[in-house]
Amino acid sequence: MPAGVPMSTYLKMFAASLLAMCAGAEVVHRYYRPDLTIPEIPPKRGELKTELLGLKERKHKPQVSQQEELK
Repeated sequence: MPAGVPMSTYLKMFAASLLAMCAGAEVVHRYYRPDLTIPEIPPKRGELKTELLGLKERKHKPQVSQQEELK
């Protein structure tokens, strides 16, 4: 095996790394909870709003890009 590591140690590290990666992906997926509903009419440009579960109210005004100000 690479760098003289025994096969059993290599497989243990591989399994631990794979388990940690899958657990991390599950935590992120549960935290952000994607909206999997498909709207009938797509939202107009600038209408789609997303928020994190922990942020229910905005503490500041959303920033408007310079391109949207020119319209």
